[in-house]
Amino acid sequence: MTGQPRGPAGPREHAEPRPTRQQLTWLARGLDQPGGKLPLFDGNGKRVSSRTVKACIRAGWAEPWFANPLKPDWEVCKLTEAGRRVAAGG
Repeated sequence: MTGQPRGPAGPREHAEPRPTRQQLTWLARGLDQPGGKLPLFDGNGKRVSSRTVKACIRAGWAEPWFANPLKPDWEVCKLTEAGRRVAAGG
């Protein structure tokens, strides 16, 4: 036994992270925005959770775009190419 986790086809590969429903909804809203800009607020006017934003940045689906001088704790982000693929379902 080698100590490596094994699945039906051999050693387990590192799987791509999968977005949650909230993350996918947020990412999809950037698909039709100029430059892939992601919204600060959801469709009901509620601020997008910072957990959602940070998780998407860590996964490589979003990246900080620029600092908001009026609200420095609000991260203005845009889609990455990986984020576009995830949001488009591919």
